[in-house]
Amino acid sequence: MNAILNDQAYYLPIVLTLVLGAAVALYVVLDGFDLGIGILFPYYPNEEDRDVIMNSVAPFWDGNETWLVMGGITLWVGFPIAFAIILPAVYLPVLVLLLALIFRGVAFEFRWVAKPRQRKWDISFAAGSTLAAFAQGLVLGAVLQEIPIEDGQYAGNAFDWLTPFSLMCGVALVAGYALLGATWLMMKTEGEIERRARRIGVPLLFALLLFIGIVSVWTPLEIERIAERWFSTPNFYFLSQVPLATLLLAWLCWRGIRLGKTITPFASAIGLFLLAFAGLIISNMPYMVPPTLTIWDAATTVPSQKFFLVGAVILLPMILAYTVFVFWIFRGKVRAGEGYH
Repeated sequence: MNAILNDQAYYLPIVLTLVLGAAVALYVVLDGFDLGIGILFPYYPNEEDRDVIMNSVAPFWDGNETWLVMGGITLWVGFPIAFAIILPAVYLPVLVLLLALIFRGVAFEFRWVAKPRQRKWDISFAAGSTLAAFAQGLVLGAVLQEIPIEDGQYAGNAFDWLTPFSLMCGVALVAGYALLGATWLMMKTEGEIERRARRIGVPLLFALLLFIGIVSVWTPLEIERIAERWFSTPNFYFLSQVPLATLLLAWLCWRGIRLGKTITPFASAIGLFLLAFAGLIISNMPYMVPPTLTIWDAATTVPSQKFFLVGAVILLPMILAYTVFVFWIFRGKVRAGEGYH
């Protein structure tokens, strides 16, 4: 045990994986709700409602995408072998993701200065948000369904990511982000905007639960190692708490929506995402690129890991503090005629 604890090549990749997992989880949760409001934009045709909706995320959306940068840099610097394999495997979805985020960001800023001819920017904002969410789901599905590797390199073709499973993951993430967006509007807005969010929130919740159920059945049926991880004993007795907790959070979200709660639906929707993310980690750890490349195989050299972690130790608390500060300063509901833009 002492030898393991003293072996930096063993525990430093674990620490790096925790940093990567935290960055990805925070990006999905924090950027998920502002992508979600873009997905819901066509559901709100009134211009005044759209102004309020965009003002509800105006102080947050730039900072939320910091976690995407943090996650990408951690993968690139900390696990360069995995980065070199994953990127060619999902190059086209990643390209679509980046272009969608660019169009969405430009639309967010230009919409305000283009008034009263802002319609094309409304379309760009909604389309960019939806495409970005869908592309993220494609990437997730491609990684989960296992990437072929030969001689330490990607051995597939440019369209191996295009499968029924990855397409399903794309639609699932769109529905999930839309739920986060709807619960965000329940918390941050009032009047007709909030009422519409509550009307669509319950169908989106059941859609997300359906997709979680499909993934939970599909992956163990298709991949033997995942079935072994979840259904062998004694694992089954411990891991069965994950779906039970998922059902509990779904009930809390449904109840919060129906009873007019403000924070409960958003908090429980975040909990659903975090549990789903935890489930994916449980299914695939310690693999960075399932089913062959572990976190230790993919990690960079020990000196490089130390160098990166020094920067992470400094930056992570700063980013977290900024995030908490902004959410505290801009707490409360946004009303028509008010905003931060």
